[in-house]
Amino acid sequence: MLKPILLVEDNPRDLELALIALERSRLSNEVICVRDGEEALAYLRRTGEYAARHEGNPAVVLLDLKLPKIDGLQVLGAVRADDQLKSIPIVMLTSSEEEPDLEEAYRLGVNAYVVKPVEFSDFVKAISGLGIFWAILNEPPAGSVRPAGRLPEPC
Repeated sequence: MLKPILLVEDNPRDLELALIALERSRLSNEVICVRDGEEALAYLRRTGEYAARHEGNPAVVLLDLKLPKIDGLQVLGAVRADDQLKSIPIVMLTSSEEEPDLEEAYRLGVNAYVVKPVEFSDFVKAISGLGIFWAILNEPPAGSVRPAGRLPEPC
């Protein structure tokens, strides 16, 4: 079974565009959508409404920077501080071109920082490329990403 892609995005328009882009890339990975940092951590840690989900980390987390409740940088820091989660690839997908955001994301251990393109066709290409690279081409260290089990309903 393919590992899912965890998409953390609070903007309905960006969420829809990302889902279209991933669909167009013809990835077979399930896409799990959460809409804030608190929900992302609950999913990853298997707590709250996600407590019953089977073990298994996502192939990649596509993480927005500006999120309600807990922002993307706080999520990134929490994931990197957790021995069970720290090797999950995380791509910061954001509209922020602010140098302090970029520097802090890399200081905390982000794998990639991608500014969301404004043009739809460019956005589709960027998301498609990210999905293909992280879900198919990237080879994580042995044992760092457990295979996914049965997952909750997708977006």
